[in-house]
Amino acid sequence: MPHPVVDAGRLLLQRSGVFYRQKHLLAIEGLEPPAISQLLDLAESYVLLNRSGKTQRDLLRGRTLINLFFEDSTRTRTSFELAGKRLGADVINMAVSSSSVNKGETLIDTAATLNAMHCDLLVVRHDQSGAPNLLAQIVDAAVINAGDGTREHPTQALLDALTIKRRKGRIAGLTVAICGDIAHSRVARSNIHLLTTMGCQVRVVGPPTLIPAEIADLGVTVFHQMAEGLAGADVVMMLRLQRERMSRGLVPSAREYFRFYGLDKAKLARAKPDAIVMHPGPMNRGVEIDSAVADDALHSVIKEQVEMGVAVRMAVLDILSQGHGRNEP
Repeated sequence: MPHPVVDAGRLLLQRSGVFYRQKHLLAIEGLEPPAISQLLDLAESYVLLNRSGKTQRDLLRGRTLINLFFEDSTRTRTSFELAGKRLGADVINMAVSSSSVNKGETLIDTAATLNAMHCDLLVVRHDQSGAPNLLAQIVDAAVINAGDGTREHPTQALLDALTIKRRKGRIAGLTVAICGDIAHSRVARSNIHLLTTMGCQVRVVGPPTLIPAEIADLGVTVFHQMAEGLAGADVVMMLRLQRERMSRGLVPSAREYFRFYGLDKAKLARAKPDAIVMHPGPMNRGVEIDSAVADDALHSVIKEQVEMGVAVRMAVLDILSQGHGRNEP
């Protein structure tokens, strides 16, 4: 059944014009502020819907959503599955480890197979940057990038932005410090694109070995000391050390890394008193963040990020299912 909050949200979007006109969601880079704001505003209405305990199962009734994850994920895959089901879609999770892909099938062959299934929405996570873009050129479905290599993770940046907006009341004008493994983080890149586009002052903080030289070209300020990087920050976003993507020698021991770059109460005291702490998960407690900070109800919004993830992905599925960009190149 329709829900008045979501219906009001969609009516407002229709009256204000459709700003998100792409068929797919492959990246944050290139999105204009009105399109980002539209996604966040619709997601806000889904937060209220989810908290009411109701669903809108008629919206995607008869549509098929396929989750195609070439990398393991718990939060992202589960939240897309939940988002699809709450909107009434038929949701299929493809187990890549037991599929033809694991037997040597190419990505292009997989795309042809998926196209023959006539799915409507395809959520893709892949360890190679650009894989979702390749699929988007071949399949008829709307493709959503759920993380590709070290390139982008657009829905994570959107849910982070929604969390910030709800806690701070705004996004523009805030100082955000993104700390840790910048070099291997698609989350960092998507957040940098979104936050700078929406008017934030963005800092990246970490050891020189984990901050790529070209990152400053994205409009951020680089710090190698936590005390300097966190000074006066409104938002502190910690990142997981992605050891699976690293070569040896990039970081010292976990103990030494935590000493210099792990977020504890003493380091957090350099930020503003009302600063919020974020982490995309999964967390390495005692490596990039101390449990006392991660579980601090006053500052930590990590659990809220998970909740916002479902709402954002519902909004993305909603907008893409409307097919605004289906006739565009």
